[in-house]
Amino acid sequence: MRLKDIQKVFHQELDVIYGKNEVTSFFNILMSHYLKLNRIALVLEPELTVSKEEEQPLFEALSRLKQEEPIQYIIGETQFYDLIFKVNEHTLIPRPETEELVQWIVNCHSERSEESRLKILDVGTGTGCIAISLAKNLPKANVYALDLSKEALKVARMNAELNHVEVHFINADILNRDSWNLPACWQDREFKDLQFDIIVSNPPYVRNQEKAEIKNNVLKHEPHLALFVEDHDPLQFYNVISDIAVDKLTENGLLFFEINQYLGNETKQLLHNKGFTDLELKTDIFGNNRMLKGLKNF
Repeated sequence: MRLKDIQKVFHQELDVIYGKNEVTSFFNILMSHYLKLNRIALVLEPELTVSKEEEQPLFEALSRLKQEEPIQYIIGETQFYDLIFKVNEHTLIPRPETEELVQWIVNCHSERSEESRLKILDVGTGTGCIAISLAKNLPKANVYALDLSKEALKVARMNAELNHVEVHFINADILNRDSWNLPACWQDREFKDLQFDIIVSNPPYVRNQEKAEIKNNVLKHEPHLALFVEDHDPLQFYNVISDIAVDKLTENGLLFFEINQYLGNETKQLLHNKGFTDLELKTDIFGNNRMLKGLKNF
């Protein structure tokens, strides 16, 4: 079948859901992933044909896209901070805003001397995108990453190997501090005795009342456990993680958060109440309050 005709089917079936430009982007991604062809291929060879075997994954992807499944889950990977990350239904798909959080941390610490080996903890690591990107760009750092989901940690370990970095992964529940002291949490040394120069987290922060703003491809397919919080206690994870940071950050250590755009001032006040200073609220590429930094100097 001509590849151009398959593309036409994609537009006929999907434009009403996604719009023409996004469908074109999907088709280019699928051509690259399954056929190793770039988007110029159809311009240079408009009569290019593919075999039944080659067209099968394209039509399977079309079926999944009609169900509004994210393209990243369909091809099983995504790009983040110029690195490739495997993703599946157990992990959130990394967002561009989170890349900005990583860049902020790198900018704050890239000039540290090589003799100063930073210890970094990523709480709620998911795919490992924050921890692995930091390990890649701050190669002298010792990076630890924690998550409740064993399935997510399987993906994160795979991504660390894929990107050739060492990250110490820990399965623990931040809402249950006793789980931090179990032998399963101990790596090269007892995790409970470690202190960190940086703690970073992108925890669940979308309130249930905000679900109406969430697109179906996210709402229907990405793990709700990693996305949503109860309306009556939207800062639950920030409260717990900042308490952890009080305990486990070194003096002059830094706490970084990705935050709910509607709760920037409230999250900043929470850190102020915990004793953090030099608080900085930062907007993302879309102009939304998205990142927060605090200094522990006590």
